[in-house]
Amino acid sequence: MALTKQTVVDKIEILEFGVIQVRRAEYILENGARIAGPTYHRVAYAPGDDVTTEDPRVRSHAAIAWTPEVIAAHLARQAAGR
Repeated sequence: MALTKQTVVDKIEILEFGVIQVRRAEYILENGARIAGPTYHRVAYAPGDDVTTEDPRVRSHAAIAWTPEVIAAHLARQAAGR
């Protein structure tokens, strides 16, 4: 009986102001068959955050959504305290 854990990115959302939210689903497998899960974990990235170690699909969403204008607007909101 070999128990393993499988984690998959199952949802990528682009929220207001270009924030990217990533949801990971975690499953427990026994001999390759899912026996438990999913449990979910979320992380959010603001425009301009480092996503170089993220899933390739997340990186491609960031490359499309995070235009220079979106990043500049995010930085302006941060400077204004919002």
